[in-house]
Amino acid sequence: MKDIQEQLREAIKASGLTYYRIGRDCEIDHHTVARFTRGEQTITLTLAARITDRLGLKLVKKGD
Repeated sequence: MKDIQEQLREAIKASGLTYYRIGRDCEIDHHTVARFTRGEQTITLTLAARITDRLGLKLVKKGD
C-alpha cells in the first residue's frame, strides 16, 4: 500500500498544479509541501486535509 506522501505526490503531479500554487491556495509554504512529498518532513492532519481538499481528494481512516 502506498503511503500518504507517495499518494499526494502522485495526485499533485496528476493535477498539473505546482507546489507553489498548492501552497498559495492552501496557505502553506510551498517548500513545506515539497519537503512532505519527498518524505523529508511529517505533515499534520490539518495540512493534509487542506491539500487533499484542494486536489479534490478525500482523507479516509485506514481500516484496522
